[in-house]
Amino acid sequence: MSERHYLDYNATAPLRPQVRAAMLDALESGGANPSSVHAEGRHARALIEKARHSICEFVAGDADGLIFTSSGTEACNLALQTHLAPAGKIGRILVSAIEHPAILQTAATSELPVLQLGVDSSGQIDLTALDSALQDPTPALVAIMAANNETGAIQPIAEIGKMVRAHGSVFLCDGVQALGKMPLNMQTMHIDMLALSAHKIGGAAGSGALLIAPHIEIKPLIYGGGQELRRRAGTENLLGIVGFGAAIECAAQDLLTIDALAVLRDKMEAQLEKEMNRQKLAPLHFFARDIERLPNTSCFAIAGLSSETLVMALDLEGIAVSAGAACSSGKVTASHVLTAMGVADDLVQGAIRVSLGWDSKPADIDNLVACLTAFVVRQNQTYKDSQLIKAAE
Repeated sequence: MSERHYLDYNATAPLRPQVRAAMLDALESGGANPSSVHAEGRHARALIEKARHSICEFVAGDADGLIFTSSGTEACNLALQTHLAPAGKIGRILVSAIEHPAILQTAATSELPVLQLGVDSSGQIDLTALDSALQDPTPALVAIMAANNETGAIQPIAEIGKMVRAHGSVFLCDGVQALGKMPLNMQTMHIDMLALSAHKIGGAAGSGALLIAPHIEIKPLIYGGGQELRRRAGTENLLGIVGFGAAIECAAQDLLTIDALAVLRDKMEAQLEKEMNRQKLAPLHFFARDIERLPNTSCFAIAGLSSETLVMALDLEGIAVSAGAACSSGKVTASHVLTAMGVADDLVQGAIRVSLGWDSKPADIDNLVACLTAFVVRQNQTYKDSQLIKAAE
């Protein structure tokens, strides 16, 4: 295969070399069952606990409150089993309209009433609506993501957490997309439960985590063993967890220079606009550009072009981007996030997401700008030719 340019880190970041090395070391050390009491088992347990402490240190979580899962989705599902808040039994669930399906679909299956909170045109939650909803004395489980996986829009998590805690309710933060791209601190952000995933930061798919505060009680989803303090049965995914720990250590270093990705992202957007204007093509519409976004994420649309067409055309040129979330079994579907933001249907149908990461280079951006511009020029000329043919008929 010719050279590829991977620009879909929000779907999955490529496996980091450091992660691969750590996983191979764990595999070659025997890969024993961490619950076994012999030397090999104790060594496996030590590897898991090292990763546990690395993750907790990175997000200011409690080591006894970390539950390893198979994914961020499982972590969200597990968190939504919480039934008690400081103010009493949870009687309702509050979610934003732009949450990941792991939250929205799981909440919908609950026996509790679910209130969906709107967002503004930039994709930020309506804090006035949240405050109004919290005036109801019924304890709530409030689920708000730290940053959106499609637009990169960052939510005022510390402010939200403070509001929820003052009400005596429980705050679940989906930090899957934010991890390693912005600071996450369970203490200063007043987060009661935090969902994470390894493969978004260059770890291996199949390893996630739910961190819970000491006062939170969780009802297990999986029974049959005493693992994870009886909160998640089943032999731990040793290799995935070791890789998660290694990825966290890398992400901690990346966070120190994360602004470089924002510079690369902004350069891409500026070059695209310049080329579209120079060629007198249809304007680009960037989403959540007027607020704080994840430094690696750009979501935009060109009126009249479909997401599926753009993604396929770029793929043929060796460039991997996506049409929003990558959780629909390979299908390109309309974005519920952009719809919630009030984006016009023709732009929703044409939105694509470019997301950068640890191995992104200026050449990736240059190729995207050149290929996308050339494609739009061809599409524009095809449309003009068709109109001339119709006129001639």
